[in-house]
Amino acid sequence: NAKLENLKPVSVQDHILGDPKALIKIVEFSDLECPFCKEFHKTMLQVMQQYGPKSQVAWIYRHFPLDQLHSKARKEAEAAECAFNLGGNDKFWSYITKVFEITPSNNGLDPAQLPIIAKDLGLDQAAFTECQTSGQTTATVDAQHQNAIKSGGNGTPFPIVITADGKKIALQGAIPFEGMKQLIDGL
Repeated sequence: NAKLENLKPVSVQDHILGDPKALIKIVEFSDLECPFCKEFHKTMLQVMQQYGPKSQVAWIYRHFPLDQLHSKARKEAEAAECAFNLGGNDKFWSYITKVFEITPSNNGLDPAQLPIIAKDLGLDQAAFTECQTSGQTTATVDAQHQNAIKSGGNGTPFPIVITADGKKIALQGAIPFEGMKQLIDGL
């Protein structure tokens, strides 16, 4: 897939779960209000439990809010970036995991929950709200969204597997754990 050449290389700017030097990297473009992303998030948590500790897989999360389907997703993505700005990578992953746990998906999450999640994670709620309303994370989400489209993404989740030798494989949709395991073991 020629479009995969447009995928922005994984860097320290990314949200990486696992060893950045892992043999296989999975870059996932995701939408926090997408029901399939919600399922795939659980799958990827399982993948990381199995392959993460042995540095076999690293998971890179990038935002791809599908505005036409989920008008709330972009604000949620920006909120997740605020969690990152205030608490670093660990808080970012905790934040998106919590959003996926509590959202009914398809724009079902009450935006009033966003600062509450931040507070529950021990983040400064006033600083979080200030970050959210200032638009300081808008450009980050926009850039990731644009890169998803340039890389061939037209739906979510849009996972791209990068092999040890740098080959990129685009996957379609929420592949179940068994499918991911088969793919990873095969590589």
